[in-house]
Amino acid sequence: MNDNHVADKTTYREAMSRLGAAVNIITTTGPNGDFGFTASAVCSVTDDPPTLLVCMNRSSKSYSAFQAARILCVNVLAHEHQELSDPFAGVGDVPMAERFARAKWIRLATGAPVLVNAAAAFDCTIDQILEVGTHSVFFCGVKTIDLSGANSGLIYHGRAYHKV
Repeated sequence: MNDNHVADKTTYREAMSRLGAAVNIITTTGPNGDFGFTASAVCSVTDDPPTLLVCMNRSSKSYSAFQAARILCVNVLAHEHQELSDPFAGVGDVPMAERFARAKWIRLATGAPVLVNAAAAFDCTIDQILEVGTHSVFFCGVKTIDLSGANSGLIYHGRAYHKV
């Protein structure tokens, strides 16, 4: 019989580490330049109209840029993009411009940076923002999709990256 644990923060985080998720770099642009962060909290909402959601911690240094711009691109990482994940997650405190300099980017309808050869890229407007706990949930209308990249994926599970 398994032990039951109270749903406290520590137990919750351990349980969530066992839920494999795609690794994404979420990007935006505005008057102060390009901004991005690594996220696994991305999910489809509906295909009619095409809508997805992205969760972002409001304490992030980039939060105000996303809130002001009201656009973003979900760049689904292919396994060969693993080296981009940690810097965009803030590991090593790499300056934002240097993070973007480590890869090639293009622009689609919204102008948000689109990672060349991403497994998929969803170029979106942020249509609604809902605050829950420490995070905001961005409900995003998908305007354009780029599928020109790799057909492999990168999953984060058990606090480690895995190629799919």
